Amino acid sequence: MKFKNDRPIYIQIEKFIRENILKGKWGSDDRVPSIRELAVDMEVNPNTVMRAYSELQDQDIIYNKRGIGYFINENARKKVMQQSKKNFLQKQLPQVFNQMELLNINFNELEEYYREYETKGEDNETIK
Repeated sequence: MKFKNDRPIYIQIEKFIRENILKGKWGSDDRVPSIRELAVDMEVNPNTVMRAYSELQDQDIIYNKRGIGYFINENARKKVMQQSKKNFLQKQLPQVFNQMELLNINFNELEEYYREYETKGEDNETIK
């Protein structure tokens, strides 16, 4: 995974896990990679992964079965969806509207770009 310099790595790892939950790659009670496994795969310090897991555990997205590993909580997808939607509507969408206004882009134009985006599918991912 290629990390960006504008945000802490543990937050980017959280986002990666949240995206996998939203995409259905990890469902309720699925085991997520161990701290060590994910640290090796992502080439980061295990403490960084531990911080991401701690944050997700505090938010009831994942839970720990002592001695076995971390698992996805039953309502994780719903919680992640609600949190992500709220963040998008309150923080990101106003920025999009502002840029549309500045660049004189109307909704019809935006719809054309969205349809093009839809046809590209998985190629549009920023984090894999």
